[in-house]
Parts: sequence; C-alpha cells; structure tokens
Amino acid sequence: MLPSQWINTSLIVVMVFVIGVIMFFKLTEKRESRKHPHELDKKFTIPALVEFVKRALNEITTPNVDILGLLSEEEYNRHISQRLQLKKALKGSTFGDRNDKNYVKSTIFDLLYKNYGLNSENINQVIPFNNSEQLTSQDKFEIIIHKYKKNFGMDALSKMIDNNNLAELKEMIDDSQSESYIITVAEMDEVYNKEQKSLSFEDMLNIVVQRIYQEFKGFSVIDDIRDMRIDGVSGGVSGIPIDQIDPDNDLMMSSSQAKMKSIPLGHDSVWIFYKGKTIHLAFLSFNTEAELKRVCQNIYRYNNPGQLSDANGFKVNDMKDGSRVVVVRPSFSESWAFFVRKFDTGSAHLEELISEKDTNRVLVMTLLIYLIKGCRIIGLTGAQGTGKTTLLMALVRYIHASYTIRVQEMTFELRLRKIYHNRNILSFRETDTITGQAGLDLQKKTDGVVNLLGEIATDVVAAWMIQMAQVASLFTLFTHHAKTTKSLIESIRNSLLKTGMFTNEKIAEQQVISILNFDVHMKKDQDGKRYIERVTEIVPLDLNVDYPTDYRDVSDPQAKMELFMNTTTEYFRRQTDRKLYEVQNIIEYQDGGYVAVNRISSRNQEEMLEFMSPRERQEFIEFTENHWR
Repeated sequence: MLPSQWINTSLIVVMVFVIGVIMFFKLTEKRESRKHPHELDKKFTIPALVEFVKRALNEITTPNVDILGLLSEEEYNRHISQRLQLKKALKGSTFGDRNDKNYVKSTIFDLLYKNYGLNSENINQVIPFNNSEQLTSQDKFEIIIHKYKKNFGMDALSKMIDNNNLAELKEMIDDSQSESYIITVAEMDEVYNKEQKSLSFEDMLNIVVQRIYQEFKGFSVIDDIRDMRIDGVSGGVSGIPIDQIDPDNDLMMSSSQAKMKSIPLGHDSVWIFYKGKTIHLAFLSFNTEAELKRVCQNIYRYNNPGQLSDANGFKVNDMKDGSRVVVVRPSFSESWAFFVRKFDTGSAHLEELISEKDTNRVLVMTLLIYLIKGCRIIGLTGAQGTGKTTLLMALVRYIHASYTIRVQEMTFELRLRKIYHNRNILSFRETDTITGQAGLDLQKKTDGVVNLLGEIATDVVAAWMIQMAQVASLFTLFTHHAKTTKSLIESIRNSLLKTGMFTNEKIAEQQVISILNFDVHMKKDQDGKRYIERVTEIVPLDLNVDYPTDYRDVSDPQAKMELFMNTTTEYFRRQTDRKLYEVQNIIEYQDGGYVAVNRISSRNQEEMLEFMSPRERQEFIEFTENHWR
C-alpha cells in the first residue's frame, strides 16, 4: 500500500471513530435526559418539592468546609450569620413564632423560584390552579385564605366566615336532626366559585410555599388557621378513631365503598372556636392518622416541657405567641388530639367585650370599674369559652397604676405585659421543680399588691387564692368554672377541706365568705353571644347575735322548759345548718340589656370608698344613687 493511501485510510478510520464516539455520547445524553412522562410529573408534586426543600435547607444549615475556605472574611461572616439565622428560624417556627415562620417561608420561596425551575405553567402540576374542577377543598380554602390575608392579615379567616355567613346553625348531622356549627365541602365550593379571581405566578408560588411549609415544618392543615385571630383550634376530636374500625362489623361490611368514604375518621377532624361558637371545618382533614400524630407531637414543644409518652399521656403548655396548647394521646385518651386556645389581647377592653347592642351596657361596665377601684375580691365565673380570661385582662386596666401586680398561672396565658407595658407586673407558674406553693411563698417577698389567679381548676389552686387574699395582697381577682355563687363558695370550701387547710366545714365556709366579695358570672348563648349574666354580692351574716334567753324571765316551769328548748334548738341549728351568708344580684342581664336590681351592701360600699380618691368617691356615690334607689 502506498504511503498516501495508508494515510487516507488512517484518516478515514479516525474520522469514523470520532463520529462514532460523538454519536455514542449524543445518543446516551438523549437517552438519559428523555425521562418518562410520569417521571416529569413527579418532579412537580408536593412530595417532590418537600424533599427538595428538605435537602436544600439541610445543605444551607450544614457547614461546608470546602466552600467556606474560598470565602473572604466578610463573605464568611455573612454566610455564618445567615446560616445561624435560618437554623434559629427553623426551630422557632415550630413553636408558633410567626416571624420565624415567615423567614423560613421566604427562604423556601427563593429556593423554588431560583433553583427548582417552577414557572407559571408547570406550577399547575403542583396544584391545579388552572382547573377548578381538579382542586380539592383544601386547595380552594388555601387559595381563598391567601386572598383574604393580602387584604385583612390575621383577620382573614374571620372575614371569610362573616362575609359568607358561614357561622350559622345548620341541620346537617345526626340524619339532619341536630343543629350544629359546621362549614361543609359544598359551602367551601360555593365560596370559591363566588370569590375566585385570577392568580399571579407570585400568588400561586406563595400558596405552594405555604403548603410545603405546613407539611414540612408547620402544623399541617391548621398551620395558617392557628395564626388567625380566632379563639382557638382543635383536631382529633370527632370521627371514628382509626383503631376503633372493626373490619368484622356488619355495618361496615355491608357499606358501599362510597359510604365508607363518607364516614369521617379521627384524622378528618378540624374544629375552630370562633366568637363563642365551636365550628367544625368539615372540608378539611389531616388525611392520615400519622399526620395528626405528627402535629400533636410537635405543637406543644415550646420551652421543652418534657416528652409526651404513653406513661405521660397529656401535656399542657404555652406557645411562643401566648396560646395555650393541650395535647392528649392514647392510652390516656381514645385518640391523638390537641386543643389550642388563643387569647386576643387586642379585644381586652370592656367596650369590646360588652356588646354595644346590649341596652344599658354602661351600667355594668361602670360597676365593674368601681369594684376594681374599690379593691374588691372578685371571682369571674362561667363555662369554658364565655370570656372570663379576656374580661380579667380587661379589668387590669382599672387597677390603680401604682399597685404592683403578681400573677400565678398554670401556663402563661394572660401575658399582661404585652398590653400594659409600663406597669409593674410579674407572672409565675408551676414547673417540674418548683411547686405552685413555693411560687406563692416567693410572691410574698416580691412587693406584690394585687394578685391574679389565671384559673382555679384544682383544690391546691383554690387554697392558694385563700392564702393570697388573707396575707399576700390587697385584693385578688381569679376565674372559676362555677355555675352559681353557691357552687363557687362550696367548691372553694371543699378544696380547703381536701387540702387540709381546715377540717371543719363551717369554719372553712366562713373563711371563704369572709374573703370573697363578688361573683361576676359570664354566659354564652347558643349563637355564641357572650355577656355578663349577673354581678352577685356575697354578704356575710352577723354571727355575733346572742342566743335567746327568754326562759330566764319566765316562772312557769312548763313555759320555761319550752323556751329553754327553743334556745337549745337554736344552738344546735347554728352548729349544723346555720346560714352564714346571703347572696344578692346587684345587676342582672334581662331581655337583651342590663338592669340594676339590689344596692351594694353598706359594708362593701364603705370599704370601697376607703380605696378611692375624693373625686372617685363622689362619682361612685352619685352612680349608686342614680341607679339604685
């Protein structure tokens, strides 16, 4: 073969080889990049996005020595600061801190917008914004709430409910035989159809970010609801607990598949407490028992209150924003459940609490103010959710500003310093290592003038109240669940007996009535309207009345014996069932308004005047003369 031919042949072989290599890589690249349509769909799903966010946040918060070594000192310090801030926010967001939550959400927004390839088209694969028929009830709710949040902030849920008249009694449950507060799937569909508007890509991405956050770090479907300005939210309190479903049950076996799907389970349970009404959000669900359990295991963890376990089946704690949270689990309860109670400091004003629709509302408001200025010991009573705690917060406004205030609570609920920034207020609570009694003993050494008790729910706390009123304070305010003034007195009396402070029932009762001055009873009607049903005074009776001695002045033996027996009968009556007090209603709620009934006793009036300024005394006397004649 000639040299020229050999060279040509060699060039041809090399060219064929190169072309073959290029073709190989091209074909390989195409084969690897050409993913199955189902694989493409998976990328734009909530689970895929959650996993991406988890990995990305983990990379951001985990130090990378290789990268850090390439940074300047300024860049290094900025990187460390951002990493620490994100770690803090990730932790704080699970405790109910909205600022931390918003920081985490903004980080997720940036990750998805800059690094994941989401756009106005493929975002509809995550949530079908462009096809309302494919949207779930949860999707529709979160879209509407997002819209309302832009306009009303934390009042979004309230506005949505009020604007659409959703908090109305409906005959939906028990075969439509019972009235209850419930918001149904159909109602949510109606709200969405009425209020839906085109969404910008930013709106859609914010909604997706919230969904990712609540499934990753937040509290599932109640995450945004918990932040709203409502009275509370709970879950796991209706539906059939998953372990109570009996596969051999004849009813279950005979049910159709459609009927089975309509039977709510324990995790299909989301309820809110709103304006005194307990409302079932039947359109929302945690979807699985595991998700409900996850929420229960995380929602109570602020300040490390200890482990929720089978041996310790409940936890009571507060959250970062002051909400009270109660969590229960099997085997203490039949299912996992939680209760978040919120206290709106913004409504802690008498003008907000006592409806302007109630006639003569100034009467009861003015009386309450004078009772506080007169340093009366007052029990605020009523059922759960009637507004006792909020009223207590409002009444603090009328305590003389020079009086120092000390608070004893089970959990920090009142948060009075958020309302009264410039007052001398300090709150205490019982811990695993410090008993409430020890805290009370310490309070006596902290210059407290007025003592507040968040709630008398146990015998020990009732005993604390009596101790406070006896020696530790000028006066005391507390809340209690008693239905009547008589039951309030008897409950505290029985608590004193149980704790061993007293052994004699009469002496214990006498101790209670000598301390307690007034009972302000709160009530809530079926429509959720809250009002003060009555203001009742406890009036101790004079126990120093002499026994009758008429028998001494009679000479006839038979008459003398009869009169002597009367004296003996009176002695035994006083020792057994002698009446120690009377109660009288000063104000009552009648026919939609407040009515003055009985004048405050002269003893209480005189004592109240001692604590008032000259101007307040004159105004109080005129107030009583004008309304009680």
